[in-house]
Amino acid sequence: MKYYLIAGEASGDLHAGNLMRELKRQDQEAAFRFIGGERMEAVGGTLVRHYKELAYMGFVPVLLHLPTILKNMALCKQDIAAWRPDVVILVDYPGFNLSIAKYVHNAGICPVFYYISPKIWAWKEYRIKSIRRDVDELFSILPFEVEWFAERGMPIHYVGNPCVDAVKREQKRFRDFSELRSIAILPGSRRQEIKDNLGMMLRAASRFKDYKLVIAGAPNIELDYYKQYIPTDVKARVVFGHTYQVLGESVAALVTSGTATLETAILRVPQVVCYYTPVGKFISFLRKRIIKVPFISLVNLIAGKEIVEELVADRMTEENIAKGLERILPLHAGREQMLQDYDLMNKALGGTGASRRAAKEMIKCLKQSKQ
Repeated sequence: MKYYLIAGEASGDLHAGNLMRELKRQDQEAAFRFIGGERMEAVGGTLVRHYKELAYMGFVPVLLHLPTILKNMALCKQDIAAWRPDVVILVDYPGFNLSIAKYVHNAGICPVFYYISPKIWAWKEYRIKSIRRDVDELFSILPFEVEWFAERGMPIHYVGNPCVDAVKREQKRFRDFSELRSIAILPGSRRQEIKDNLGMMLRAASRFKDYKLVIAGAPNIELDYYKQYIPTDVKARVVFGHTYQVLGESVAALVTSGTATLETAILRVPQVVCYYTPVGKFISFLRKRIIKVPFISLVNLIAGKEIVEELVADRMTEENIAKGLERILPLHAGREQMLQDYDLMNKALGGTGASRRAAKEMIKCLKQSKQ
């Protein structure tokens, strides 16, 4: 069968690549075209556009690059229409992907599958209408989503979380925590996130002189960009392409909200979630009235309680980060409790095999739709 996949950022590229590998294993005639990155390209097929040409975040960056975004969207639609795939598989990235879903549905080209369902339970719940209308099958990697979507009339397949597979493959290479003398800094995968978060995270972590600071670099960001935001009086190393190893060989981590918080928890690395935004007090005010969930980190959402401290908007200060980090370093009270809570969260996620289950379920759904 012919599979057209769209992933708009680094984490989507990783999980889409693993999904493609399983589709290829279970469907000997699988052919791929995709918008994505190196992980997807390594499996094989045709890369139509790299995700770095799509990954703009925030109102101003999106506005500035709107002609490029619209051009890529038009190209994607034309390419799908010309290739006539058996299915379009959308991976997260809802701003772009829901527009593609609407086009494919209205044109009657093929079924639309959504892998890693949009996080509309946090905000923009109105998008459920377009998902019900334009998406044929929804595949979730977060257990609490099943009930949420079902209550709103959209059946969903829970296939497990692919982060578990990705982490387990790497975990055996890591040293014991007792030997570790590093603090991992994960300031996000987008330029704006790095600009907003990195400097403050480093200044707070640099207070702990016994530890080296290691920044996990995003694959689509060059080293010189990071150097702009490393304070001159702080010594830190940037490592690209080995995020799991950076985490696994660190005693604790400062992590921006997103998939990275979940990956850090699966690796059982104590963390503080940091997400600074300009006009923080205003953002905090809006958060209480717009965002529909009590937490922003996937770790806390899956657990249904606060496992990791969340320093968001005006709560993210150098002092608060330092205090939060100190609580989870060795010989401090919060560390052992967080590790115990991690074990409960990991149990809720389920075991390995998410990509395999997702591929199997997708192929099954496609065969049924052709009957």
